[in-house]
Amino acid sequence: MNLSSPLLFCLAAVFFSAASPHQIWNKLTLTHHWPTTFCSMEHCHAKISYWTLHGLWPDNGNECNSSWHFNSSQIEDLLPDMEKSWPDLIKPSSSSFWKYEWQKHGTCAAEAESLNSQHKYFSKALELYHKLDLSSALNKFNIIPSDYYNFSQIEGAIQSFYGVTPKIQCAHSSKNTQVQNLGQIEICFDSEFTLLDCEKNPNKEKFPKEVWNNLLVKTTSGFKVCDHDIPVYYPPLSLK
Repeated sequence: MNLSSPLLFCLAAVFFSAASPHQIWNKLTLTHHWPTTFCSMEHCHAKISYWTLHGLWPDNGNECNSSWHFNSSQIEDLLPDMEKSWPDLIKPSSSSFWKYEWQKHGTCAAEAESLNSQHKYFSKALELYHKLDLSSALNKFNIIPSDYYNFSQIEGAIQSFYGVTPKIQCAHSSKNTQVQNLGQIEICFDSEFTLLDCEKNPNKEKFPKEVWNNLLVKTTSGFKVCDHDIPVYYPPLSLK
């Protein structure tokens, strides 16, 4: 039976809420963008040669407190680092990206005492980002821009360096179905900020198999989970 995407997500929400209506999140996903790939999709021109932070996402809830508004004055000391590590690639001079991440994900992450303020949420995301240092980890295994790789090479490098399995996403061209561009890498943590395999989810058993499998593939960023059977291109910095 084929279910439409909206119905899949509605079913997932029903199963989750019915099983544990007051349960706090169990997993955090630290999501990284490769700027060249992102900007090729969004028509931006970020000249950045390192992986940037996209967000820190709890696995339960979206927009958990609409009255808790983003206030950049509460993270003023973090702004220099955020402008470099967590830039808005589309509108570099705007704080709208951080506002969006706070309203959608931060207000839900804040259910935990360790993240229950804007400063705690953004500073923890930056702390985890710098500790992971994804760009250096890939370089160590000679996974460098401007070359093609098998999916297993990229996944294996991350597994070897961090000891966990990430979620790796690509941009797929409609013109060339025989190659995909590396675009987004997610690395996961449990509620104690300990590294965790991204496919491990304490709530998995609460979903029907068909719903769960579809949720693994769907993303909201325009990226899709990389095809394991076709080459992955790691595009270099665009000089345009």
